Amino acid sequence: MLKSLDFRLLSELVKDAKSSDRQIAKKIGVSQPTITRRRAMLEKELSLNYTTIPDWSKLGYDILALTFAKWKHQMFPDERVPQAREFLQKHPNIIFVSTGQGLGSDRVCISLHKNYREYNRFMGELRQDWGKYMDDLNSFIISFGADNVLRPITLRFLAKYLQEQQ
Repeated sequence: MLKSLDFRLLSELVKDAKSSDRQIAKKIGVSQPTITRRRAMLEKELSLNYTTIPDWSKLGYDILALTFAKWKHQMFPDERVPQAREFLQKHPNIIFVSTGQGLGSDRVCISLHKNYREYNRFMGELRQDWGKYMDDLNSFIISFGADNVLRPITLRFLAKYLQEQQ
């Protein structure tokens, strides 16, 4: 069970993972060795990793795609797992894949694409390699160039929520 201090520490790490233990200790009002111990515990227990979330449009990506699939009722054959890993290896632009439930789907894939042509090519490969296992495949495409983004992709807004959980 996480302590109040752990939520405050997590909040600070989400805001700025580059903060030193000394800086965090000063903000929270505890000793630096306490922060160092708690950070190590959180890294181990929560499998914390520190990832930068860049402005993808400045790196040349225009599209974020949420792709939803409905698999046929047959079980996913175990012999296809190596092919699935190979597909993911071939497509480093896929940033998340999972089973789930909703919108009539039971799989979700989040991927980044430089342009619509690249996205289209990706969807063609997905259909070619996996189409026979799917009953349905749909995407929701988000353009990073849209002028109506109300909240960019970042986790810093989560920091306040983490603080409120204490």
